[in-house]
Amino acid sequence: MSKKVLFVLTSHDELGNTGLKTGFWTEELAAPYYALSDKGVEVTLASPKGGQPPIDPKSEDPSSQTDATRRMDNDEVLKEKLKNTHKLSEVKSEDFDAVFYPGGHGPLWDLAEDKVSQDLIIDFYSNDKPVAFVCHAPGVLKNVKIDGEYLVKGKNVTGFTNTEEEAVQLTDVVPFLVEDMLKKNGGSYSKVEDWAPYAIVDGRLITGQNPASSEKVAEELLKII
Repeated sequence: MSKKVLFVLTSHDELGNTGLKTGFWTEELAAPYYALSDKGVEVTLASPKGGQPPIDPKSEDPSSQTDATRRMDNDEVLKEKLKNTHKLSEVKSEDFDAVFYPGGHGPLWDLAEDKVSQDLIIDFYSNDKPVAFVCHAPGVLKNVKIDGEYLVKGKNVTGFTNTEEEAVQLTDVVPFLVEDMLKKNGGSYSKVEDWAPYAIVDGRLITGQNPASSEKVAEELLKII
């Protein structure tokens, strides 16, 4: 029977009070989606509001394109799935083998504070199912606690670095810095040079540092499921 993985995308499109738009980062959906679906994994997409999640306009810049994003541009099936993401409140962890959160800046505003998302992550994790996050998505773990302790406490984790955030000049715009939050919540945070692929597996928790790490996170996820 084919494995099933739930992808959770942001519904948030305002980049703080800059007047600019944000959302999810295309590469971080496309690369893991194909890494998994090409191996026969069934991927379901969900977001807090359901329907079409906002795409970070910067991730559509020519400089941000990869083989996976170009493939997505011509993939009517995936585009249809994106238009019709399930409402997060209507999906259940028991229907899936794992959950994966693509990044982009959007999740720092909505998913990081979303109780439904927090409960879903706890459900997956408590039932021995892998939970995976890339780039800004480890930020959604900000308020996730199991038995009163932060999920990331004492775990080896990574996520978008403070210096990567500086490089994109959004340090003062984002509600919090992923690296700082992971450390503050007791995570054993590590990173490699900015923009290089890096993923860490600690038991059922998988985190990736930046967009370049998205496929690596998916590959690690495949090994576990």
